[in-house]
Amino acid sequence: MIEQFRQDIEAGLSAAQKSLPSHYFYDVRGDELFQQIMAMPEYYITEAEDEIFRNKTQEIIDALDVAESNYFEIIELGSGDGKKSKRLLRKLLDKGHDFTYQPVDISKNILDHLEKSLVTEMPDLDINTTQALYVDALAGMKDTPHKIIVMFLGSSIGNLSDDEATDFIYQLGANIKPGDLLLLGVDLKKSRNIVLPAYNDAAGITARFNLNLLERINRELGANFVPDNFSHRPEYNENEGIAYSFLVSTAEQSVYIKSLKKSFRFSEGEKIHTEISRKYDEATLKRIIAGTDFTLDRRITDSNGYFADYILKRQ
Repeated sequence: MIEQFRQDIEAGLSAAQKSLPSHYFYDVRGDELFQQIMAMPEYYITEAEDEIFRNKTQEIIDALDVAESNYFEIIELGSGDGKKSKRLLRKLLDKGHDFTYQPVDISKNILDHLEKSLVTEMPDLDINTTQALYVDALAGMKDTPHKIIVMFLGSSIGNLSDDEATDFIYQLGANIKPGDLLLLGVDLKKSRNIVLPAYNDAAGITARFNLNLLERINRELGANFVPDNFSHRPEYNENEGIAYSFLVSTAEQSVYIKSLKKSFRFSEGEKIHTEISRKYDEATLKRIIAGTDFTLDRRITDSNGYFADYILKRQ
């Protein structure tokens, strides 16, 4: 995995518009910071989706259309701390459903914490943690005779461009069979005054999360980034419905990465693009899945209409 990290960092910093892949945010320190971000009052996404899982758990189960007597498997991509998922898992166990829960994450650290908490809180739960890239974890699942439910929550899909999201959902569909389901969390389009503070909290935790990526490159690739020479800058295009995160060089500077044996120059004010966060309406989502094998089956929203969990059915 370190070789892929090295290649991706070199490619991103060599481009005319410098960029760093957002999935590299999540090392041990990044995991800790993201947990703090999700607890911040500005980060409405956590509470909005948690409200759905807290108040509409039975509606979700009804939409998943699973019988107590039929074994099925839940595969959660990017499981994180599992706070929302636990509400659903507990309800399914209480109702006597027969299933296995397979959380998938690129971070072994977060998986270890999740497994430990699940063993304590739900000792009867059949767990199969998997450290892998998402599509790799689904390889061969279409050959299984039982129902597969893939969960991709927290609007993680919003970190992809629309074309990337189409390809990602298409690849998911290629690895499961007709009748299987995708429970997809999406952040809905809303005004700038609600969205932008979620990526620029008053306590500065999101800034530290973004800057930690430079510190990770220092630690793992032997770079000499000075994080204090960069600032966190979020932007939001309300008409487009996309939030952008950048690291901005505050000085003319050069950074050497020992593992690459290469230096990279930054002009004052130059941006490194680190993340997008797409906000959706139904027309956007329908356009994205039009080139896939999925159809929209159900839409469940929080009381403010900030967030939606969609059930997509593989045709």
